[in-house]
Amino acid sequence: KLAAGKYTIESRMMLDVAVRRDGKVLFNDIALNDAALTKGAVARVVDLEVYGDKVMIANFSADGVIVSTPTGSTAYSMSAGGPIVEPTAENMIVTPICPHALHARSFVLDRSRLVAVRMGKLSRKTAYLSVDGGKAFRLGGSDQVELRRSRSKARLAKLTNRSFYTIVNQKLGRM
Repeated sequence: KLAAGKYTIESRMMLDVAVRRDGKVLFNDIALNDAALTKGAVARVVDLEVYGDKVMIANFSADGVIVSTPTGSTAYSMSAGGPIVEPTAENMIVTPICPHALHARSFVLDRSRLVAVRMGKLSRKTAYLSVDGGKAFRLGGSDQVELRRSRSKARLAKLTNRSFYTIVNQKLGRM
């Protein structure tokens, strides 16, 4: 089908991910699916604060938090209880991982937001950042993980006319 030109191109949103410590960028990457900030192996939970454009939108104790693109909404985020979002949409999905609070819920944010995640002020625990399931970056207590819509886009060749809903229902065993 590719050689015959029988395909369409679908554009997907990506995330720029950076870790700041004392104003300096220590780590940066780009995510097609998600960035997960998770507790260390020894810690029972990690206290997290999530900001949208410098305004706190949530704080909770949990095993971690996932910030995903719509493409990544059907992966780790969905497994953690997050919503399924059409992959061509442009939103950021913030999903707590096993939160220890009834008020901790997923948020679907506008693509223009700057999302920042940091450990709670009293936290002395270690946490790790993994982008698209890659090698974990060890975070310090004062580190801030910043996520924003990337200018880069993933361009995927679509070889069939099957709709997103048909595919997701098949994967979930509903068809």
